Amino acid sequence: MTTTTDRSAQQARARTAWTALPHGGRDAVMLQVQCAQGHHLAKVLATDIGPIVVTTVRARSHGDRDLPDAPHSPGRAPFFVDLRDVPGADDAIPAWCDCGHRVLSRAVLRAWSAAGESRVIVD
Repeated sequence: MTTTTDRSAQQARARTAWTALPHGGRDAVMLQVQCAQGHHLAKVLATDIGPIVVTTVRARSHGDRDLPDAPHSPGRAPFFVDLRDVPGADDAIPAWCDCGHRVLSRAVLRAWSAAGESRVIVD
């Protein structure tokens, strides 16, 4: 079982790996997850430390030219970033879009990647 401190350190490593990717990781995308309305929920990126998951933690518009909504809670980070493969970690990954809160599964993200999926639509 991992402690909160260990999880925070792993998430910080994942965020550092993400920010180190050129072009915001555009060329490192392994898998994109969207809702049925086309909102972006998550993406899995290949990094030097292994696959990481990046999810939106608040509702925002989709598309490169749309301006993101302002955070609803002061001090909230706009993204949840974590390693995709963490032994002993909670399987649930929080994600949000304009449709509402979602929960993604680490195991399902691994299965989609293993099956060669590059884009998945969830209800």
